[in-house]
Amino acid sequence: MEGADRKEHAPWTRPRETARDIETLREWIRSIRPGGMVFFGGAGVSTESGIPDFRSADGIYSQGGAIPPEVMVSRSFFDAHPREFFDFYFSRMLFLDAQPNQAHRKLAELEREGTLSAVITQNVDGLHQMAGSRNVFELHGSSLRNHCIRCRAAYTLEEMVAAHELSDDGVPRCDCGGVIRPDVVLYEEALDQDTLRGAVEAIKRADLLLIAGTSLVVYPAAGLIDYFGGSHLIIVNRSTTPRDRQADLCISASIGDVMDF
Repeated sequence: MEGADRKEHAPWTRPRETARDIETLREWIRSIRPGGMVFFGGAGVSTESGIPDFRSADGIYSQGGAIPPEVMVSRSFFDAHPREFFDFYFSRMLFLDAQPNQAHRKLAELEREGTLSAVITQNVDGLHQMAGSRNVFELHGSSLRNHCIRCRAAYTLEEMVAAHELSDDGVPRCDCGGVIRPDVVLYEEALDQDTLRGAVEAIKRADLLLIAGTSLVVYPAAGLIDYFGGSHLIIVNRSTTPRDRQADLCISASIGDVMDF
């Protein structure tokens, strides 16, 4: 694991302003009241675990194909073309060997220490929980949970993968004959309202909101920032976002490097 950590965080030279902003953020985190910090993250949080994001130059949406990825992960495409959906899902959306990175581990540590009250994530990889985070609001669901659309029987990820491998057409099926689908929110589907309400309440109570690895263009998730009324809003992202002007700090850096303290 130590060797993996070194690989995650290759040496790099920080601009003086960026280094100063990172230290300011760390001081804010150290001085925040117990439970006063909330983290809101997107796909960029997991890129250091080897999972590609969606909208960067190397992201899933930039990899081409006859059918746009946004269409292939829609509910209507799933219903009409389950075989093609699962071909895409198993080859491009699942990363079974991915492990938590420094950002996941530090957030779990901050929660154990009582500094962080909640993690809100747009990711479906379960890496926050694998790192030890307990209070996680998964806005887009989880690939670790799956169910039969006919009888509602629950399946683990391992069981779903096994059903996929046993299927003649690659479509995982339950013993009842129904299709097993991941508990992830597809395009054209609504977010779980209980999860959304929990995320909103956590942000409302926060004094410090750290946002990382998200372009802040996908709604309704991006709109959560509007519920924040605390003291410190920080955005860590490699590229600019439409909400940068609202932030007290905007840091263009790896979230793993930022959280390496």
